[in-house]
Amino acid sequence: MKQKNVLKLTTTTFAIIGAGTLLFYSAAEMTLAANNGKVGKVPTSYQVSDSLETELPKSATKKEGGVKVNYTVSMDSLNTGTPTDTDLTMEEAAEVGNQYLKNIFGLDLEGAYVYMHYNPGTETFPRAFWSGDVLFQKEQKPESTRWTFLIDAVTGELFDAANDRQLDVSVSLAYDAALEKDYHLYAELAQKKVEECKLMDSPVDRVAYNCQGYSLNDPTITVDVIGGNGEMVNMAFSRYDQAFLGLCTDTSRRITESALDNLVGEAVSVETEKVEDDTITWTTSVVK
Repeated sequence: MKQKNVLKLTTTTFAIIGAGTLLFYSAAEMTLAANNGKVGKVPTSYQVSDSLETELPKSATKKEGGVKVNYTVSMDSLNTGTPTDTDLTMEEAAEVGNQYLKNIFGLDLEGAYVYMHYNPGTETFPRAFWSGDVLFQKEQKPESTRWTFLIDAVTGELFDAANDRQLDVSVSLAYDAALEKDYHLYAELAQKKVEECKLMDSPVDRVAYNCQGYSLNDPTITVDVIGGNGEMVNMAFSRYDQAFLGLCTDTSRRITESALDNLVGEAVSVETEKVEDDTITWTTSVVK
């Protein structure tokens, strides 16, 4: 039960992020728009391979045979982190993340604007990571359609990827109780996506219902795709048109669960010490 609650917290956060990835984005995007002109742009041309199973780039040009893609990479104006010598550079991280977006969403990055952010780790996600916010317009707005990714800052391993969009129609965001019992359509879509994109090391064993929510004005449903070895990928879809909206990988889930368990343990420990201290104080007062 505890694990399920953690999973629901993770996927609910994931749905709220929309960009699956960055907790501060939705709150800060108005500032981003206001400061957009202050960000230095780095025009970038890469040879992007069709396969994700390639070595990390050592230069701006990939091997021949790839498709040349031109997009603009810039450091996010709110970025405060500084990558270390062992971390991927901003350009390398952008290329790796964009390859994931191409593989998972079929995204063509030609002409895109990629805003990068480096973080050495947080309390709830204690792993250094690069995150990217990809748009096809220069100005970032809360309602802008975007694709995002979050990857390990050193290895480039994928943690989260998502597509956030504003629907041009008004639809109900209400909870659909029937989907708890009959979610087979989303289970089929999730299994197909996992297998097509090779997101698991083992064959899919089953798909389980997780939760419902919404991103902007798009109602969502999240399911857990579980592999034969226990590996789990959380996947979100739109309840409006069944569009795939994003995923949290098994590694991301385990990092978050472990961090939350540690925080809960620390909170319990502090509360226990406080109770013991209060008891000692009360006992001492009575003796006096």
